[in-house]
Amino acid sequence: MTRCQHVPVFRRLALLVAVGLLAACGTGTTVAATGTATTVAPLPPGQRPTALDPGSTAVTGGASGTTPATAAVTKTGAASTRATAGATATAPKTSRTAAPGPTTRAPSTTAPKAASGRAVLAGRIAPGVQVRGVATWYDGAPGGACLYASGDSDTMTVAMNWYDYETAKACGAYVKVTAKNGKSVTVRVTNLCPAPCRVHQLDLSRTAFAALADPMTGQIDVTWRLVSPASLPAMAVRYKTGSSRWWCAIQVISHRNPVARLEARTGSTWTRLTRTDYNYFLSPHGNGCGAKLRVTDIYGQQLVVPAKPVKPDVVQQTGLQFARH
Repeated sequence: MTRCQHVPVFRRLALLVAVGLLAACGTGTTVAATGTATTVAPLPPGQRPTALDPGSTAVTGGASGTTPATAAVTKTGAASTRATAGATATAPKTSRTAAPGPTTRAPSTTAPKAASGRAVLAGRIAPGVQVRGVATWYDGAPGGACLYASGDSDTMTVAMNWYDYETAKACGAYVKVTAKNGKSVTVRVTNLCPAPCRVHQLDLSRTAFAALADPMTGQIDVTWRLVSPASLPAMAVRYKTGSSRWWCAIQVISHRNPVARLEARTGSTWTRLTRTDYNYFLSPHGNGCGAKLRVTDIYGQQLVVPAKPVKPDVVQQTGLQFARH
């Protein structure tokens, strides 16, 4: 193999000579240029050298050109961005997605609005929702899990399945039940139907089931939804057996809409009482027993009940009622 001869050059022509030697020899050559050694990598056998990519960085003062991948990014300039909801634009001259950070998001279409009449405090049973399930019947026991008065004469009642009962949130709610034959009936939730009751199942009183189908049928397919009755007496409250100024449990009765929370006035503030699965709100240390009460329904409506004496098992009228929805 013929070795290339050293060709003396001026400092300003060093780079040109290096490229020329590479084209002539196809081997690695070290050339003294501006006092710095610049190494040009050898080409694979049979491959001819080509001109520098116009989009790449030229060799200067001992630095090599960019790799093809880097050159491609440099040529492109700014990476294109794909329009996606909630995404930010890709930064110029980079292929990475912008890191998550404060972005401008479109307003949520599902955010609850207190002034819109929507049930912002609803649980699993919410207005405007048509639920599919099955209906059975039983000889409804007075009171039930919701512990309404044993002398309650209302026979159009239902025991709600364990899932939708939701720690007594369903107690006192009114639901309209419709059978496939088109018949319908409105019933009040007074009891719990535990497993093996299925999710969304209704265990109607015999009287309510008979308004839809022959009780001998045993079980029928139905749809049901929450309603707000037009005609209803005023709301009432009752203190549980054993209540006193040191401990009390309070029940809200005959409310048009499901009750979301109950608060008692303690000094200058309202204290939220704990809901129990037996449909009473508990004040374990007597806070607010015998004081003003504030009742809130699932729509956010609030009614302030004047202070009532702690009289266990006595239904005390309030003269108040929630608006219809």
